[in-house]
Amino acid sequence: MAKLYFRYGAMNSGKSTALLQAAYNYEERGQHVLLAKPLIDTKGASQIESRLGMTREVDFLIGGDDDARALFRQERERKRRDAGASLLPEEPADVACLLVDEAQFLSEAQIDDLFRIAVEDGIPVLAYGIRNDFRTHAFPGSARLLAIAHTLEELKTICRCGRKAVFNGRRIGGRFVFDGDQVAIDGGGDELVTTYESLCGNCYLEESGGRLG
Repeated sequence: MAKLYFRYGAMNSGKSTALLQAAYNYEERGQHVLLAKPLIDTKGASQIESRLGMTREVDFLIGGDDDARALFRQERERKRRDAGASLLPEEPADVACLLVDEAQFLSEAQIDDLFRIAVEDGIPVLAYGIRNDFRTHAFPGSARLLAIAHTLEELKTICRCGRKAVFNGRRIGGRFVFDGDQVAIDGGGDELVTTYESLCGNCYLEESGGRLG
């Protein structure tokens, strides 16, 4: 049985790099993959970008109200047609894996779609994302993945102090903030530039004045 995998980590833990590497590994062996990400993730537009400078166009974007499984099936058929016949003409080349970046931005229903793609459609799904927002609250998509994914894999990174980073601190104009909308993509102009920093528990509490959530 194919599985739904959730590979998670704090910001800057190499999630997008790992996804692109996984896609490369499949394709190096002559297999076909589909890449997707949520439409709300405007960073990189329709591309997946890694901190190492690698980029790749996704096969489809998932809007807030979209049926992720329907989009997958549509793109799967397109990929099958584009790939042409395999060694056995009656068995056209199929998709070997679906890779999803920034999965925390998907809805609970869309995570359920990913589960059904793995279990009912028989295609492994590798979902990459972060667990918690800058206030230490779980994203709905991540919470659902933690609940139903067959396999959980943590991608580790370190805090500025050298400890393991588990939280994501938000900076606006260079200053840490602990209030605001759950979703704010990196970017902005002048004094409103939004960035993120991976923090351990000690450093997060130090910056927040002891506030947790």
